[in-house]
Amino acid sequence: MRLHCPVCGERDRREFYYRGFAGALQRPAPDAGEDAWNDYVHDRENPAGVCEDLWCHAAGCGAWIVVTRNTVTHEVLGTRLAEEAGADDAA
Repeated sequence: MRLHCPVCGERDRREFYYRGFAGALQRPAPDAGEDAWNDYVHDRENPAGVCEDLWCHAAGCGAWIVVTRNTVTHEVLGTRLAEEAGADDAA
């Protein structure tokens, strides 16, 4: 799979670190309880179809990007800088 870094251009996906779902993942309060923490650490959505993920160009410029892709066909539909997408949890 190849990803387009808005800063560096098209690169192999091995240059990137995958973080996961680009939406805000709400960290539980420290005293939220075992079930809340188990869900936060282990449970993730696994949609079939179009989704947005957060990736870091770790072996390149270090930019965080939002990748829109289809999980069924593996087609990359677009990329944009996370800061432009409003993904303020990109770190």
